[in-house]
Amino acid sequence: MHFLLTNDDGIDAEGIAALAEAAAPLGELTWVAPHVHLSGCSHQVTTHQPVRVTLQHPGRYAVEGTPADCVRVGLAHLVPAADWVLSGVNHGGNLGVDVHISGTVAAVREAVLHGKPGIALSHYKRREQAIDWHRAVPWLTSVLAELLAQPWQPRTFWNVNLPQLDASNSDPKLVYCALEPGPLPLSFREEAGAYLYNGNYHQRVRRPGSDVDVCFGGNIAATRIQVH
Repeated sequence: MHFLLTNDDGIDAEGIAALAEAAAPLGELTWVAPHVHLSGCSHQVTTHQPVRVTLQHPGRYAVEGTPADCVRVGLAHLVPAADWVLSGVNHGGNLGVDVHISGTVAAVREAVLHGKPGIALSHYKRREQAIDWHRAVPWLTSVLAELLAQPWQPRTFWNVNLPQLDASNSDPKLVYCALEPGPLPLSFREEAGAYLYNGNYHQRVRRPGSDVDVCFGGNIAATRIQVH
């Protein structure tokens, strides 16, 4: 199996390195990721200027474009034989309505539009805690193996969120769940006639059984999303 790996935190991010480590036992990898951090860029694509690509190492391409650009150029030219597109691991959650603004999620949505299955992976993070990537790798390998073993349903992709756990917590379970439909908190701080968003992500709506509830509760949330 051949995987196209991308993200929206940039090709040098720790998250994509963790994803590569987790996916390596499952197949061949080709990295096609943005050359800089582009978190929150949603499904932007580049159509009116060149998309420059630099080969950093064999099988590792840095793209001067968005995550969706990476998938478009990757499938068209760099790795057209890719079987799956894996995006992430995002440094922070992509839960509920986050899927509409996330570049991580947009990458796999773009893949599905071109008939390729994909998995978007993110790691929820509390502000005061760093992500333990070493601990996350075996979780990722297990999740990937389970999801890849399932028959792909065309026009769908998986959105996966790992929880932030204390060192004393036991390892999480994989829970299949629906997206949380509630919006992010509407809160802005006024500064010199402008408004700066300061909503608390950790206090967002958390309906029982939703992906937000599952992930905030300490388990891995997996949601199958339909592309219309």
